[in-house]
Amino acid sequence: MTVTLRDDPGLIQQYEAYHSAVWPEVLEGIRKAGIRRNYIFRHERLLFMYMETDDDFDPDRDLAEYTKTNPRAREWDELMRTFQEPLPGAAGGATWVEMKEVCTIDFVSSDS
Repeated sequence: MTVTLRDDPGLIQQYEAYHSAVWPEVLEGIRKAGIRRNYIFRHERLLFMYMETDDDFDPDRDLAEYTKTNPRAREWDELMRTFQEPLPGAAGGATWVEMKEVCTIDFVSSDS
């Protein structure tokens, strides 16, 4: 998934500070939602998020449930949106958008 941060170095610094100490309720909520590892990378204003999840994880279902049942998750989401700009083509109110997989190279699974 990807999103763009607002063009403000101070806000970008705040965004990174929040992510250096993610609220415990948020961490517990995403764990319960089925996310096992979550990585966010930044290049200038562009963020890229990669998640490793349970096999039955459905982002539309599980992330909606996570924010619906966890007030701190909703608060975190609303706060993080103040740092982000929607990308062109983002569906109504969305900030993070899914990216199309273009290429996979997997030497680990190959037995031949």
